[in-house]
Amino acid sequence: MNLLEALRLPALSRARVVAAAARLNNRVLGAHAVDIPDPQEWIRPGFLFLTTGYAWPREEQALRAFMRQIARAEPAAVVLAVPQFFESFPEAAREEAELSGVPAVELPWEVPFSQVIGELNQQLLAQQYSVIERSEAIHRALTLSALEAGGLQPLADVLSGLIGRSVVFEDLEGNLLAYALTGGEDELRLRSIASGGTTPELSRYLQEIGFERRLRESLGPLRLPARPEIGMVGRVVCPIRLGGELVGSVWLIEGEEPLSELDMRAAEHAATVAGLHLMHQRDIAQREARLGYAFLDALLEGRFEPTPHNLERARLQGFHPEGRYYLALLVLEEPVPLSPEGFNRRERLAEGLRKLLREQGLAPLISVFLNQVLFLLPEGFDAARVWERLPQKGLSLGLSRARAGWAGVAESYRESQALLPHLRPGRVSTYAQLLLPRVLAGDAQAQQDLLRELFGPLEAERGREALLETLKALARHGFQLKRTAHALGVHENTLRYRLERLRQLTGLDLHDPQAQFRLQLGLQLLEMNPNK
Repeated sequence: MNLLEALRLPALSRARVVAAAARLNNRVLGAHAVDIPDPQEWIRPGFLFLTTGYAWPREEQALRAFMRQIARAEPAAVVLAVPQFFESFPEAAREEAELSGVPAVELPWEVPFSQVIGELNQQLLAQQYSVIERSEAIHRALTLSALEAGGLQPLADVLSGLIGRSVVFEDLEGNLLAYALTGGEDELRLRSIASGGTTPELSRYLQEIGFERRLRESLGPLRLPARPEIGMVGRVVCPIRLGGELVGSVWLIEGEEPLSELDMRAAEHAATVAGLHLMHQRDIAQREARLGYAFLDALLEGRFEPTPHNLERARLQGFHPEGRYYLALLVLEEPVPLSPEGFNRRERLAEGLRKLLREQGLAPLISVFLNQVLFLLPEGFDAARVWERLPQKGLSLGLSRARAGWAGVAESYRESQALLPHLRPGRVSTYAQLLLPRVLAGDAQAQQDLLRELFGPLEAERGREALLETLKALARHGFQLKRTAHALGVHENTLRYRLERLRQLTGLDLHDPQAQFRLQLGLQLLEMNPNK
């Protein structure tokens, strides 16, 4: 109950506020009558101080000092019965009350203090009972929502309906899990919902104030003040925890009208229910993930046996043995062995990736190892569609070449592990992009792969020796056709025919400077070690 509500009681209906009328929203916890010298020792914060003024000083300066002492006790208001010992609230005391922000109230003398205290206590008890009843109703509604609907969206709808505020559930990365709107949303909330998560300007603000650390350390809801420059009104945020681990948050629009204590309790209870729901979802996801991990691990390690039973199981998992896949490798910038926080970050990444792949219509063929999350993508799928939806800070992505069937997956895994030392946080790197840097760094496997890429297609070709000599002559004579044909002792048309055949076999366009450089590098490696 606030002071304005208390003044509507019958006993206080004829009272008159004479100072600090702007503080009528002061919370009223009770009332007591004190008429002794130095009453400040008996005044409790938030209580109405009822007095006849009998023991008040009469001199102006003493009266001012007396009122300052009263103000330090933080009463909800000073209620003086008049006229008796004072005709009205003394001007000096009224001025000090105004300066101190303590409401000063004149109460007709004939109104007994016992009536004020009785009516006030009765109303406070009625309100407390109402709060308990509503709290029970909220508890039942939220719990029923969790039991019957089994999702965060119905929970958001119920909570929003109970407290009349906009509600958003987010995971730890700021991704939107569920929301319910009431029509009073600020510009920032609408942009967040449209983008599916926390906007860049809000992310910057939260980083500035150390929001994640504060939320981890908080034992209850946090209040965030309005930030008009980014279109944000005041908010309340409740942490969602699983066994002490922070896994998300509930956001409530507060605006100019503060949330009541009961609203805050409702939000906290919703956060608890959301935590239980996420625990259930995580348990299901982990069971599902273990099956998927075991299957992909068998492919990665070359242990997959193509029996009819295993092939049927592979297709049920979403893997097509006749299809072509490339292996994607996500690497977290986390020290190994992983800390508990690093482990949780990896699991959240794998869980989010699984959901993202399903949204893209792909089978979530995922495995995890140390600080790595590995997954398969079908040939032709643009990996950027996945990368742009991931939290890229402290994360790198490497892509192998596409290969066919279960045997190709094991080869792709070997390639992906060779990329590890060359991956950089915040970037996507393909095997092809990193091949030349690795060759120049002396990576023996990369050198072997380059030679295989350039000259492997010639192995089964008739006249391969002539084709290889043609490549060497081209490189020696600066890729000039006339000089090369003369050196080989053939007509230029014969040379053009050979070049077209080489392009068909190797895919090299020998008019391209980059292809010329790759060829020269490969020939140098071949000359250094003919056995390769």
